[in-house]
Amino acid sequence: MNKQNKKKIDRSMEMHALESHAWRSGNRLNWPESRTSIIELRQESSFSVQFLGFFEEISRRFAMVSLNPVRILKSEAGEEKAEIARLSSFVGVIAIGDLVKSTLGPKGMDKILVSHGRSAGQVLVTNDGATILKSVGVDNPAAKILVDMSRVQDDEVGDGTTSVTVFAAELLREAEKLIENQKIHPQTIISGWRNATNVATEALKNAATDNSADPDCFREDLLNIARTTLSSKILSQHKEHFSKLAVDAVLRLKGSGNLSAIQVIKKRGATLADSFLDEGFLLDKKPGVHQPQKVSDAHILIANTSMDMDKIKVFGSRVRVDSMAKIAELESAEKEKMKDKVDKILKHGCNVFINRQLIYNYPEQLFADAGIMAIEHADFDGIERLALVTGGEIVSTFDNPDLVKLGKCDLIEQVMIGEDTLLRFSGVPLGEACTVVIRGATQQIIDEAERSLHDALCVLAATVRESRIVYGGGCSEMIMACAVMRAAAATPGKEAVAMEAFARALQQLPTVIADNAGYDSAQLVSELRAAHNSGGNTMGLDMELGKIGCMKQLGIIESWVVKRQVVVSAAEAAEMILRVDDILRAAPRKRVQDRGHC
Repeated sequence: MNKQNKKKIDRSMEMHALESHAWRSGNRLNWPESRTSIIELRQESSFSVQFLGFFEEISRRFAMVSLNPVRILKSEAGEEKAEIARLSSFVGVIAIGDLVKSTLGPKGMDKILVSHGRSAGQVLVTNDGATILKSVGVDNPAAKILVDMSRVQDDEVGDGTTSVTVFAAELLREAEKLIENQKIHPQTIISGWRNATNVATEALKNAATDNSADPDCFREDLLNIARTTLSSKILSQHKEHFSKLAVDAVLRLKGSGNLSAIQVIKKRGATLADSFLDEGFLLDKKPGVHQPQKVSDAHILIANTSMDMDKIKVFGSRVRVDSMAKIAELESAEKEKMKDKVDKILKHGCNVFINRQLIYNYPEQLFADAGIMAIEHADFDGIERLALVTGGEIVSTFDNPDLVKLGKCDLIEQVMIGEDTLLRFSGVPLGEACTVVIRGATQQIIDEAERSLHDALCVLAATVRESRIVYGGGCSEMIMACAVMRAAAATPGKEAVAMEAFARALQQLPTVIADNAGYDSAQLVSELRAAHNSGGNTMGLDMELGKIGCMKQLGIIESWVVKRQVVVSAAEAAEMILRVDDILRAAPRKRVQDRGHC
């Protein structure tokens, strides 16, 4: 092979390499130059035909490999890229929003949740957004983000779980339209949303009022907030009664916001209207046999210890005895140990002993002989709250009586609620301690009533800490939407389009409220928008009459903290989901086979 042929071969290989690189980068090169080189090589009499065939085969295989995608994930792993990943996220989030949308507002509907597996057949009736989303198994990654966001909303402020989910879903619905129809980049949308969030929260802050300086007016605000919160719950028919219960319980906390001091007990029977607030601590237990049933000036030892050593427990062991007397000796030794333990407890100077675990017959008899009220099997939450309200501490050992702090109260007595006997602790050191007793016909009713009351208590506690209030009925959403629209009109570029989409998503909340009530949402929302643009900043939706009205006169008030948290949390969650352009599903972890002992 002469030097001229070698140069032509090198040139042809170089062109094939360039062509392969061009395929990978998405740009096609022209083949004529490389093919001309091969044709010229074929015309050379000294060119080896065998080498030319080998060269063409190598070039063909190299080009095929360069065109095929390279997989770096395991075969069981999955991946969704670019548009597919974004659409998958949008579909999951919008589906979650549509799932809970029908529960929003005073005319929202309930959902029945039926359990499977170990608790098969268990029925739960609720319209609480967080409860619904926690009970539904979600597989979509973006939808799981909304479920977690709803839980955080419930933990932080106790209400607004449905609103935050629906608002986030509407934001992403608007984002999908902007990306699909107007080809706006997600980062541009996010930038516009951030500006809109700042404008909306500032407008909400300016619209808020604070009446905490006037105790009577502030109490009326709290009652109105409780009524608004309970209007969409099962307690709506008794919202006046439960609003007063919730406000009285929260005001007893004296601004501390420590909801642990409020005990909620559920007892089937009677009606919801028979629920009441007891100014003391109620424990759903009763004293042992032949023990005092009433104790004044109580000194309470709260423990979490085993009191069942009077029985011989032998698991996986063998004990050989040659007579029944030996068994009697073993039992006598166990009883002696238990008697020593009871003596140590009595040295603490207590006249009431409350244990989280069981108290068996022999120690119960010893406590009765000593004139001590002994209460067994108190649940852990119960003794935790009891230790809090009585000022005591939970102990497990009894060797140092001087280091143990006993709980105290003025009186322990038995009370009857329905057919059940409970213990009431009156005059506890934590004066704000109280108990709300919920009555109802079925377990489902009192469970949902407890969830509804919990939401009201959380919102009221948050309002006591941050006393600013805003108006409900879609009034606050329209105030924020109008402010964002005005800011968008003064903003240049495509960010203004994203801000307008943010405002449209805000207006979807009053739209959904009107739809759920069966009214013409388009007519009502357009009237509400016109009223706000004309200066009616207290106007909202009156769902009792099906028209717009003054929320200040109707007393439809919400906590500023709750409303602000809804906007901020939904915007942050929607921004996180909008940033996603790739979804990677990890391969399942394989169990390593046991190779046996070496």
